[in-house]
Amino acid sequence: MRRATKILATISLLGTFSVISFAQDNEAIVKKINYYGTFDHWCVREIKESGLIGGKTKHLYEFYGTPTDTIRYENKKSKAFKAPAGYYWRSNNVYANVAGVEKCSVTDFPEKRGNGWCCRIEVAKAEVKVAGMLNMEVVCQGALLVGNLPEPIKDTKDPMSKPLYGIPFTGRPTALQFDYKADVGHEVVRGTGFSKFKAMGYKDYPEAAILLQKRWEDENGNVHALRVGTGVERFTESVSDWKNGHIITVHYGDITGKPFYKDYMQLLNGTPLDLHCINSKGKNVRIIEEGWAAPDEEPNTLIIKFIASYGEAFYGGVGNTLWIDNVKLIM
Repeated sequence: MRRATKILATISLLGTFSVISFAQDNEAIVKKINYYGTFDHWCVREIKESGLIGGKTKHLYEFYGTPTDTIRYENKKSKAFKAPAGYYWRSNNVYANVAGVEKCSVTDFPEKRGNGWCCRIEVAKAEVKVAGMLNMEVVCQGALLVGNLPEPIKDTKDPMSKPLYGIPFTGRPTALQFDYKADVGHEVVRGTGFSKFKAMGYKDYPEAAILLQKRWEDENGNVHALRVGTGVERFTESVSDWKNGHIITVHYGDITGKPFYKDYMQLLNGTPLDLHCINSKGKNVRIIEEGWAAPDEEPNTLIIKFIASYGEAFYGGVGNTLWIDNVKLIM
């Protein structure tokens, strides 16, 4: 029972990414981000969970390949996700193996849109019930991310540190463009796996962001950053029909005195949503985003994220749904 408790407490990790080494120029990166941002290239991993927690077969979707690609693991030892060359995105669909117990979290889904596909991300409840042994309730938050989410997840420590946002990038985009519709404003529910679901009495909203940082590592392995560019939007109204070509503008330098500035655009330093990365010593560390860069500063890291809930792990507006299509980085 203790092993199963650990695994399900892990599955809702959803939230932060780091720098990965890619030897490609900015133009090539933009082309690949935009290409996969059409969401017309899905594949699915088919994984059977451990018998201890019910032995269900789960499908983990990722948007590369073709909609008919299915990866099965009957004769393979490793079920961990491996990104193909040029695929900088990552869904929040994740495979975990904690103390030999295998479990999957699925909150991102392909959905037909006209002659193509889009992506649906949602906040959902996950329940595992094993007669006489286990009755766990967890809130899972859907997300799309540019970066990496190393698999398998092996423990329940510090869930917000598991995903690693960001890729090397030195360009200065003007905007993030995409199509979307949304069902938002559902009441936040807490579900940590160690108690019953609990309604928290306030509403939750999806969020999209494009951030640019200048990161560096000190002699002790600590990773620091300055915020170079900021574009963040919180979706506070439901939109039932597709809104095409929506734009989030990237603003450079210190934006705290600007009329459009909101608290959720703040530096991520000492908050529950701090970003993490793997440093040169191979250690997962918190990124210390310690200030705003000059408006003309050149970044070295690009972050893009779409999240169904703006809150921390295990809290979310169950029912929040964000549909995303045709994501483009505008230079």
